[in-house]
Amino acid sequence: MTLKEVAVLLNARIIHENGHLDKVIRHAFAADLMSDVLRLDTSEMLLITGLANLQVIRTAEMSDICFVLFVRGKQASPDMIDLAKECNIAILQCKQSMFKVCGELYKAGLEPIY
Repeated sequence: MTLKEVAVLLNARIIHENGHLDKVIRHAFAADLMSDVLRLDTSEMLLITGLANLQVIRTAEMSDICFVLFVRGKQASPDMIDLAKECNIAILQCKQSMFKVCGELYKAGLEPIY
């Protein structure tokens, strides 16, 4: 599934795509606790979170995560967007709950990390 397909499926707004629209996403992981994210094998993974602060972008950068989706209507601040651009990280936002988003992505074929 590509970033563009994820956005369409979830009716998500692409805040910054950094040339990632057609990149493949094979896995997804949902967390609001960034220490859980740091332990993962993150190749081709979408991070789903309701935590909207700079720490999310820093964690994604440290974990080589190229895709971050903010759920529950959370919005990226201008500082977060600037850092994501600098780190080559795509950002999406949607209004749905984390539970619904995870279910829709799983149903569409994204695999869990474990």
